[in-house]
Amino acid sequence: MRKSAAAMGSSVFMALAPGTVAVLVPWWLTRWQAGHWWLPVRVLGGVALAAGAVVLVHAFARFVTEGLGTPAPVAPTEHLVVGGLYRHVRNPMYAAVVTTIAGQGLLLARPVLLGYALVAAAVMGAFARWYEEPALLRAHGAEYERYRGAVPGWLPRPRPWRG
Repeated sequence: MRKSAAAMGSSVFMALAPGTVAVLVPWWLTRWQAGHWWLPVRVLGGVALAAGAVVLVHAFARFVTEGLGTPAPVAPTEHLVVGGLYRHVRNPMYAAVVTTIAGQGLLLARPVLLGYALVAAAVMGAFARWYEEPALLRAHGAEYERYRGAVPGWLPRPRPWRG
């Protein structure tokens, strides 16, 4: 896949998948109406929201530049993506989406979003475990097996994997 096609496909997928999960559903749940929590908690939420957004954009860019494909199962990468943040954790995209949702929950002082973040984390974790991991093993074999054995799925390792 050419980088231009990968970029277009990744942009569309980002708008549809994370856009729905991390923007549209939180809006439906809250209409962006904020509650009243202690200001430092709300600031922490803003920081988490911003950090999640940055990580999400970085992870999508890795799929285009390194993988020559998209995160969408219908247009997967040609190469296993193991650079950038993927040297620290196998699922930075999912972690970023959950962090973004939780950040919104703290920023808006809306506990419903914190509960939604837990549900989203469980669904994404199940999808990663029972769909993505077997698919990556079939597509990339021993290369993925080495990567999976060295890089944790959810809690980042402090030092990057040098694979």
